[in-house]
Amino acid sequence: MANRPAILVTGGAGYIGSHCCRALERAGFRAVVYDNLSTGHRHFVSGALVVGDISDKATLARALAEHEIAAVMHFAASSLVGESVADPQKYYLNNLAGTLALLDAMRLAGCTRLVFSSTGAVYGNADSQALPEDYPCAPINPYGASKWMIERVLADYRSAYGLSSFALRYFNASGADPQGGIGEDRKIETHLIPRAMMALQGHVGDFAVFGDDYATPDGTAIRDYIHVSDLAAAHVLALQQLLQGHGGGVFNLGTGKGFSVRGILAAIAAETGRAVPHSIKPRRTGDPTYLVADPSAARAALGFTPVHSDLATIIRTAWAWHRKAHPLKMSEPANSGKQLHPAA
Repeated sequence: MANRPAILVTGGAGYIGSHCCRALERAGFRAVVYDNLSTGHRHFVSGALVVGDISDKATLARALAEHEIAAVMHFAASSLVGESVADPQKYYLNNLAGTLALLDAMRLAGCTRLVFSSTGAVYGNADSQALPEDYPCAPINPYGASKWMIERVLADYRSAYGLSSFALRYFNASGADPQGGIGEDRKIETHLIPRAMMALQGHVGDFAVFGDDYATPDGTAIRDYIHVSDLAAAHVLALQQLLQGHGGGVFNLGTGKGFSVRGILAAIAAETGRAVPHSIKPRRTGDPTYLVADPSAARAALGFTPVHSDLATIIRTAWAWHRKAHPLKMSEPANSGKQLHPAA
């Protein structure tokens, strides 16, 4: 146990961080979770837990030293696009200033390896091509902007202080642990797949499709969905390269395939036997039309190939998790005979 390299996972009690902790343990590492539990879940943590805020440099430095941390995986962040538009200060404080506090604590502890949770939102309102890493970054919301700023900080720290870091730009994280132990569970859910499933279960009464007038085949926005277990595997691959002396870089994590909102609702209906009740509302500020990754660089450099990210597996594992975590309120039989909107 003690001989396994210890990895500090900030935000490790959250959705993606907790899946990465399990992947780390399977790969022979020891995950040490650092989380303030404001949105994460204590019961998602299976190993060591340090309760602390990402802006608390003293607690971070203590955790790095006491656990002899070999590298950091950094997930702790605010991550809601709409909220970032309404409250940008929160996003620049939590995401940018919090990361600066973490980097300062790492320098004090002599820890020089970091895998950073970035996002495809750094690209902004891109055109309909699959986006390579050298596509110009022009984020259109404070969430994406805060992540882009952190990427710039990491590049400067790499040059000035010898920090080795990967910034992994992932697209729409989705699905749940195939073993069913953990999944996507938030107090306020805004993501499409879990919110749609909660609508099916009777826990959400106002599920809406935001915008049906995009310049896409069915009028709804298109995204690239990648299974959270595949994301976790990619983080472990990046970590292993850092530990072998790699200097780091920036990579997209996606599948290269885009699905519209209506396409996702149709897939959920096919898997669950239930049509998702929904209304159509205007577009939300900060939502791009099309966001799909070119994943070829991560495949070549990290050896990363998604194995769980077909849409059927994403929906099936997410539905299994939600049925376990949020029992049905509805009495309607599973095969209700309802139909989605014909365009769905």
